Amino acid sequence: MSDTKGRVFLRGITSETYGLKEFRRRQLDAPRVRDDSVVVDDAKVAHSGDSQESRTWWRIGPGDDPFLTQSLQVHFVELPPRTSNHGHGHQNEAAFFILEGAGYEIHDDQRYDWEKDDLVIVHTDSIHRHFNPYDETARCLIFKAKSMWMYLGLLQQGRSGPVDDEERFGPRMDWSQLWTPDVEKRRKVVKSADTQWESTPLGKVRVMSRPGDDVRTFSVDAYVLEIPAGSRSGERWHMADEVLYVRSGSGYSLHWEVAAELSEKYYARIANEPTRHEFKPGDTLYVPQNTVAQHFAADGEPLTFVSAQNRLFKQLGYNSTVFLENAPEYDGPAGARS
Repeated sequence: MSDTKGRVFLRGITSETYGLKEFRRRQLDAPRVRDDSVVVDDAKVAHSGDSQESRTWWRIGPGDDPFLTQSLQVHFVELPPRTSNHGHGHQNEAAFFILEGAGYEIHDDQRYDWEKDDLVIVHTDSIHRHFNPYDETARCLIFKAKSMWMYLGLLQQGRSGPVDDEERFGPRMDWSQLWTPDVEKRRKVVKSADTQWESTPLGKVRVMSRPGDDVRTFSVDAYVLEIPAGSRSGERWHMADEVLYVRSGSGYSLHWEVAAELSEKYYARIANEPTRHEFKPGDTLYVPQNTVAQHFAADGEPLTFVSAQNRLFKQLGYNSTVFLENAPEYDGPAGARS
């Protein structure tokens, strides 16, 4: 663990100068591919979800050293057969991609069943618990933008139970009065069978959540990308950083750093030479903010990614993706934007 005194929920940024070039440089210098040997947090300090049987371990978080990102945190949950974790709650959302097995959730006293390749949403202000009643181990990949809630002061979290000093407070009221109207009607489980493969400039994509859909998440956009063996994705530039989990296949990713030239306005200057990042199944690949990236599949089998981004970037005005080269299988116009 990066901090033996406690869990890091939100990382601060400090500098002796106004410019933050050194912070950016350290982030870009950090290794971007992490495998199963990297456990940045074993969930023994300041976590509430694990039971004696379940297991949680973190791949990317705000307390990491070297630091990658806190815009999106990544961890795994494993439930052996016929087990569950503890019920707990937090204000932040979480998006679970089911890697193996099947099971169900109890969220606010409602049951939601899931199976392999589903995306499951833990909604804002949810009391939730994960169950595996079956004979096969269940394993989930979790993406969440928890630090975003923490920055905004949305800190209430913990195990199920009464409030402290009950005599100081009045009777219970319905917390959901504060939620966006009709949010309860949105989907909590996105079934893989209910999505469709799309031909895009990036490649063959199955979207699991994005702005404007009926999925109950406001913070995480997720999709599955499949690249044929020996082929490549589109080469694209966007502002949001991204975490891609290698579901199957292997290959490498090329990343071009984008510098900001501040003249009479902002200009982008793309590096002439990229950095190269090799990956294999089970790895996570990190693409930093404001980076041009392209992914290449090795020969032998298709490359499949599960990708997630923090949706807040789109709300901040960065809602476009620029394609400098389209995937070879895409027959649409060159130089597309999405």
